[in-house]
Amino acid sequence: MAKAVTIKVKLVSSADTGFYYVAKKNSRTMTEKLTKKKYDPVAKKHVEFREAKIK
Repeated sequence: MAKAVTIKVKLVSSADTGFYYVAKKNSRTMTEKLTKKKYDPVAKKHVEFREAKIK
């Protein structure tokens, strides 16, 4: 059976609140680390979320 192209990644808040999102990423086309600007409800503002591995 073939290996899956999409992988799940954890998007961790850059505000160091411990809040995170889980997103899917195509590992073949997006080789660089994923960053998105999303809402952090703990910090109560939009901050940048960076990719980390799911443990």
